[in-house]
Amino acid sequence: MRIIFSRHAAIALLLAISLAGCQSTAPSPASPGSAAESLPRGSYTNVGATWPLKFRAHYFDAICFSTYGCRVQYGHYHPGNPSEDVLTKSSDSIPDYPNHLSAGWGPIKNFPAPAKVTWRSKDGVPHAAEIDIGEIFSDQRIRHTVKQEDAADLASSGTPGIILEVNDRTINVYMQTAIWLKQPTEPDNPLSDVQRDLIKVFSETY
Repeated sequence: MRIIFSRHAAIALLLAISLAGCQSTAPSPASPGSAAESLPRGSYTNVGATWPLKFRAHYFDAICFSTYGCRVQYGHYHPGNPSEDVLTKSSDSIPDYPNHLSAGWGPIKNFPAPAKVTWRSKDGVPHAAEIDIGEIFSDQRIRHTVKQEDAADLASSGTPGIILEVNDRTINVYMQTAIWLKQPTEPDNPLSDVQRDLIKVFSETY
């Protein structure tokens, strides 16, 4: 389901978050409420920020395609045990792949220790990897496609999504962003004042 907010609604939401303090917006499979950890001030806003836009906290999620027993641990994120005997669905079966991918666990302060990933690929071969999210995003720069002159003063929430995908023998890492624009891209649609990007920033095949 795609949810779109106007810029004014986003401002109100960010102010409400700032006043309410940090809290997890998604239930934890292992430890409810443990994702938000003493986030630094300013984590939720890029108002008046210098460019390039940067982030001090992020959301996270992991998804596995064409794998057996795929497990991902990243900070407090470690969902329940998947089946060792059932092959997860293929990404080819997902409409509009990979644009449906999203991150909802967090916010997480930059950065936990590297993500630990174990799985078996479609051919049954076991694999193990450590993916250093902090190294991949060492500059803490928000990846997006919006020009500075087109962005609103409230350009970003400052908490983008990071998605780790295990797809058969390949691990991909994406950044998911929403950048608010000065003007709607569709004149007759005031809700088109946001550019949503899903950008692959890392890929390795094992």
